[in-house]
Amino acid sequence: MRNTIIQCEQWLCDEVKKAGSSGIILGLSGGIDSSVLAALGREALGHDGVLGVIMPCHSNPDDESDARLLAGTLDVGFVRVDLSGTFDALCGELGGELSSLVQSNMKARLRMVTLYALGQSRGLLVCGTSNRSEYETGYFTKYGDSGSDLMPLVSFLKRDIREMARLLGVPERIISKAPSAGLYAGQTDEGDMGFTYDVLDEYLATGKISDPSARERIDVMRRRSEHKRKPIPIFRP
Repeated sequence: MRNTIIQCEQWLCDEVKKAGSSGIILGLSGGIDSSVLAALGREALGHDGVLGVIMPCHSNPDDESDARLLAGTLDVGFVRVDLSGTFDALCGELGGELSSLVQSNMKARLRMVTLYALGQSRGLLVCGTSNRSEYETGYFTKYGDSGSDLMPLVSFLKRDIREMARLLGVPERIISKAPSAGLYAGQTDEGDMGFTYDVLDEYLATGKISDPSARERIDVMRRRSEHKRKPIPIFRP
């Protein structure tokens, strides 16, 4: 895994150089994926090459505490943009009843807009934090957390991310916490999906799974989310 980490860091350096950029920008959620990406960027690009953005939106304050812990541990710069008021104003303008899923996707898309605004202003490439386990099942928001210039982690299963986190010095408190997008109180990735990352990772890696209901659910998620992984359809006369 250490060799793979070095290769990924070199890839980051190459992509930043090719783009004529001064570094990368990413959302710091306090979760393991963004923490690993920040650590990769710190090793690859140095202190000045990484900017984290903490973007609470009616979020659990513990997530911000973990994001700040990570930034301090790695010695990476960060800014904080509270999107709660912006989210409330947009919901008010839209009117009507917005489902919890719609609201969750809105939060992810507001964060994408924020990252691009700051990234463009500072000459930084926006990095997405999705891993392979999330990407293959569509467990991400189209034009939200998938809206990025680079996606360094999409080749890595969640179990790979955990291994990388330990090698890169991510605090154990972040590694051991239940994965969550932090979109509403009590939300967890595994609760949303209906199966554990361990089950998902084994199926994606080997094609084997002991739970038929989990297999069916994973297969359905992959089929239904295929449009998220494809380029936008274009009509050509």
